[in-house]
Amino acid sequence: MSTDLTARTIFDQHQKILELDWVGGQHYADRPVASDNLGHQTGSLVGHLNLIRPNLVQILGKTELAYLDQLGKNSHQDALNSLFSHPPLLLIFSDAIRPSKIFLDRAEQHGVPVATTPQSASQVIDHLHYYLTSQISKKQIHHGVFMEVMGLGVLLTGPAGVGKSELALELLSRGHRLIADDAPEFRRTTPDTILGTCPDILSDFLEVRGLGILNVRAMYGNNAVITEKRLHLIIQLQLSSEDTEPLPLDRLRAIQHHRQILDVDIPEVMLPVAPGRDLSVIIEAAVRNHVLIMNGYNATEDFIERQHHQLNTNNA
Repeated sequence: MSTDLTARTIFDQHQKILELDWVGGQHYADRPVASDNLGHQTGSLVGHLNLIRPNLVQILGKTELAYLDQLGKNSHQDALNSLFSHPPLLLIFSDAIRPSKIFLDRAEQHGVPVATTPQSASQVIDHLHYYLTSQISKKQIHHGVFMEVMGLGVLLTGPAGVGKSELALELLSRGHRLIADDAPEFRRTTPDTILGTCPDILSDFLEVRGLGILNVRAMYGNNAVITEKRLHLIIQLQLSSEDTEPLPLDRLRAIQHHRQILDVDIPEVMLPVAPGRDLSVIIEAAVRNHVLIMNGYNATEDFIERQHHQLNTNNA
C-alpha cells in the first residue's frame, strides 16, 4: 500500500514558489512513499540534516555542509552512510548550493532524487512542512455543511431534507462563511486537532433544494468562503414530527454528546428542527455557549449553584 506522495509531486507543486531545479536522480522521482515506511518514520517530514532521526525530505544548506566539511575523512564517510541508510524521498540543497559529485553518486546509488533552490533552508522547511503534513494525514469525509460561525468551525449534519443547506444560506446572510457543502474532508493535523477542507471540485458551491447549485463566492463575495478551518463543534439537526421519536428533553442542559472523528472527540449538540424555530439564531447561540464552555464557564452549572445557594440561604 502506498500514498500518492512522490518527489515529483512535491517538486511540481513547489517548483515555481521555491524555484526548484533538478540536479540528479530525477528518474527516481515517481517512487511513492510506502505506508509502512511512514508508519516507521522516526524523524520529521521535512527538516535540516538529521543523521540520527532521518527526515522524509532532507534539506541541506550552508550550515549542514559546513558541518560535513569539517569532519575527517572517515567521519564524513560515516555521515553519508547514515544519511543514505534510510534514503529520503527527496534531497534538497538550499542557498543555490550545487551538490558535489560524491553526493550525486551516493544519491544515484540509493535512488534518491536531488533538487536545488536559491532559497534558504528555513524558508524551504517552513513552506514544505504544512504541505507534507496535509498530504500524509489520514482523511475522512463526513456528510454535511461545514461553516465558520463566530470564528469556529461548525459541521451541520442531519438526515437528507432536514434543511442543512437552507440553514447555511441563512448563516451566510448573517455574515458567516462557507467552507464545504455535502462532503467536507477532515484530517488530523495534531493529536487533538481536526482540520476541515473542501474538495476542489466542490469549492465555492452550495446545493439548495429548489434552487439547484449556487456559487457562494459569486453571490456573496470572496469573504463568504474560506478554504479550511479547525473543527470545533458538530451540530446534529433532527426532524421533530409526529412520525419521529422525540428527543429526550432536559430543560437545563443541551442535548450534547461527543463524536469521534479520526480518534479525536468533537463536541456534538443535538438540535430538534420544528416549525417556528429560528435555527440560525439558535446556531449562533450554541456557538457562543460553546466558546464560554471552552473558556471554563458553564451556564447550567452556574444556575444550579445559584439554586443551591438560595436553598441553603432560605434554610439557614
